[in-house]
Amino acid sequence: MPRPLIGITTYVEESTRYGVWDVPTALVPTGYHRLVQASGGSAVLLPPDEPEAAAEVLARLDGLVVAGGPDVDPARYGAARDPRTGPAATLRDDWELSLISAALSSRTPLLGICRGMQALNVALGGTLIQHIDGHAVVPGVISWHSVRPVPGTLYAALVPEESHVPTYHHQAADRLGRGLIASSHAADGTVESIELADPAHWALGVQWHPELDEDTRVMSALVAAASICSVPA
Repeated sequence: MPRPLIGITTYVEESTRYGVWDVPTALVPTGYHRLVQASGGSAVLLPPDEPEAAAEVLARLDGLVVAGGPDVDPARYGAARDPRTGPAATLRDDWELSLISAALSSRTPLLGICRGMQALNVALGGTLIQHIDGHAVVPGVISWHSVRPVPGTLYAALVPEESHVPTYHHQAADRLGRGLIASSHAADGTVESIELADPAHWALGVQWHPELDEDTRVMSALVAAASICSVPA
């Protein structure tokens, strides 16, 4: 049986130097595809596309990972822009919110990582806290902190113990979107993961960066759920 095909969103940098070239590039850190592969999946990278193409792309995938990156535009959840919020990434917001909506409609297994978790919340009508302290301490340097699972949740079934996770973010979920529940918290009360309350659809968002850790349990669970979806009816 072929390995489940997992799509990973990417982002475009207008100026990227490699070798003799300095050109616009669609990219994502290698930790993402390596974690998918280490968890038993095949990885395919998804550059930004027209939102109308999202359902067609999802139909060819068994699972979706929405990667980390810049802040979601506050206009997407009806909020005024905090001065500490980064510039809008309009093309990426358009594409990823469309992908998430298509995944939710098709019940494609979905994992949102950092920005991806925040985008999942926004896609379902939730809002974000635009700045918190202590979760991105030194610019460009990953921090680690403890995360406590909420008993009875999907995340708690995957990682039942309190664990240390690699983190780098300055925003967090505020009001949760339709059908979402919190499934873990940091010591300061920050929501660290969210999931659909409906167990029939595997959809999980984590605020940390599992692609920077050796723990494959979360990604392995996504791949396992995707392998069920990939079996012909």
